[in-house]
Order: sequence, then structure tokens, then C-alpha cells
Amino acid sequence: MKELLLQYAQYNVWANKLILDTIGKLEDGAVDKEITSSFPSIRETVYHVWSAEYIWLQRLQLAEHPVWIQGEFNGAFEQACGDWQKVSATFVEFVEKQYDERAFEHVLQFYDRQKASHKMPVYQVLHHVFNHSTYHRGQLVTMLRQAGATDIPGTDFIRFARKK
Repeated sequence: MKELLLQYAQYNVWANKLILDTIGKLEDGAVDKEITSSFPSIRETVYHVWSAEYIWLQRLQLAEHPVWIQGEFNGAFEQACGDWQKVSATFVEFVEKQYDERAFEHVLQFYDRQKASHKMPVYQVLHHVFNHSTYHRGQLVTMLRQAGATDIPGTDFIRFARKK
């Protein structure tokens, strides 16, 4: 299980970087162009995925009061993109540090943003994080096309696996 979760964590970093590199090539203002999707712009979608990864990381690190960063962040978009990459990389470190398979079966108790209590094994949390990011990267690809991007890299897991 550890090897699989580590591959997914590494894949998440790789795929996020490809998408962020593509976003970085957009014309000024394109990240704020209104596009119909789960969120109204590329910026809002990026902030959502970054915030979701960050709050789950905090929960896994047993933070007493995890923060939804999107509501707190006032910096530049480029900083948010860099911070998202750092959060994604920290999941790789988190998985690498687990002492054995039992660590992934540990049941994590946490509160969602509405203060409801939940319990999930760590491996399910990690799987959710990587799956959630993949879902929204797919949306970002569509949004990028609508924002004028023409050179959008493939981010399928098979491409990552073949590069290794």
C-alpha cells in the first residue's frame, strides 16, 4: 500500500506542476476570466484545490485548528501556485515517513468545515486527496482551453508511470 500511495503522491506533484506551468503561460487576466465550471475561474479552481490539499495535510498532521487557506490568503497568484506545489510535495514526505503499512490503516478523526465529526483511515484520506486533485485538474484543462491555451500537457497517470 505504501508504494502505491507514494506513487500517487509523486504523480500528484508531477501533474500539478504540469498544469501550473501551463497556467503560468497564460496571458494577463486569463486566470480571472469567467468560465463556467465548478468554480468561476482558473484562479478560484487553483485556490480550491490548493486549499483542499492543505486542509487535508493539516488534518493528517493532527493540527488542532486546520485552516482553509483560500479564505485567509491575500498574496499573489504566483505565490499561491508555489505554495500549492509545496503542499503537494509534503504529501510525498508524509507517505515516505510512515513506518509501516499499519500507519495507513490508522483511523483519523477530524472535523469538516461545518464542524461535523468524521473518521476515515489514512489511506482513504490520501486516496481522496489525490483523486480530488485529479478531478479538478481535468476541469482546469477544459478551462485552460477556453482561456486560449493550446499546448496543454497530458496529465494521465500512465504518462507519469511511463516516465519513471
